[in-house]
Amino acid sequence: MAFIDEAKFFVKAGDGGNGCLSFRREKFVPKGGPDGGDGGDGGSVIIEASRKLASLLDFRFKSHFLAQNGTPGRGKRMYGRKGESFTLYVPLGSILKDAETGEVLAELLQEGDRFLAARGGEGGKGNVHFATAQNRAPRIATKGQEGEERWLRIELKLLADIGLIGLPNAGKSTLLSKLSAANPKVAPYPFTTLEPQLGVMNLPDSGAYIIADIPGLIEGAHTGAGLGHKFLRHIERTQILLHVIDASSPEEQPLEEYRTLENELRVYNDELMDRQRLVVLNKIDLLEDEQRLTALQEQFFTAEGVRPLAISALTGQGLAQLQEALGEMLTEREA
Repeated sequence: MAFIDEAKFFVKAGDGGNGCLSFRREKFVPKGGPDGGDGGDGGSVIIEASRKLASLLDFRFKSHFLAQNGTPGRGKRMYGRKGESFTLYVPLGSILKDAETGEVLAELLQEGDRFLAARGGEGGKGNVHFATAQNRAPRIATKGQEGEERWLRIELKLLADIGLIGLPNAGKSTLLSKLSAANPKVAPYPFTTLEPQLGVMNLPDSGAYIIADIPGLIEGAHTGAGLGHKFLRHIERTQILLHVIDASSPEEQPLEEYRTLENELRVYNDELMDRQRLVVLNKIDLLEDEQRLTALQEQFFTAEGVRPLAISALTGQGLAQLQEALGEMLTEREA
């Protein structure tokens, strides 16, 4: 299934029905008073967050969303029927903006969060409202108001407990597939993952948690290099950042990869530096010399004060320890 994380769409609320111009006509009452009823209000367009959705895929096939018009009033003081409102469901983490100005109108973060995107027009008044002592037979009725309409832009920022970040080909997709029931595309070349992938990690003593495989960052991502902005915004609402570093890279490269990731996060949004972070050295199955791994871990601790966990997402080595560490972090966060 394709992952769509931004879209432009049009909403139009229903118009109010017209008020009715009518006079009572009964036997023996040839000149009865006004009895025109009001028109019904138009329906509104409401946008609501639902955890049942994970992407904006529906917007690929439809871009116009309309509510019903109200019906006109009728004689005998009969009111028109209200138009039915239309509810558009979107994923948690959706940001709604005015398509022309870019102004943020709403952020729908929790199940059931709602935003009134377009208000329905009020129904017109029937002539029964305009009778006075001086004018007992008013020939006046008002038209229903037009419903609001506007173009909106929606952007999705994933809500995940754990975000896997790393440079291209660090092994994040393989790790996601081992930690969860997800089945992302895995291949030994950069940029296999071109859109975020989600999985659910079940921990026996902690519960179920959402993991997001954020597509590989590159140096300069904060300036929009590659698909930088498109990827980085999905990290903003991730609670724990799991740095995935390729341990099989030569010499000083693993440490430089870590520093590149940290710098991209810091420059994009320095608040990300306050997030819980865990570093893993992946692909240790490709290291021919065990002393190389020990040296790498010491290098990280000496240079950055970080003791990375050693894993092989491919063979499963070290994954139990990783899950245990993540479980402790998640439990601590919820305490």
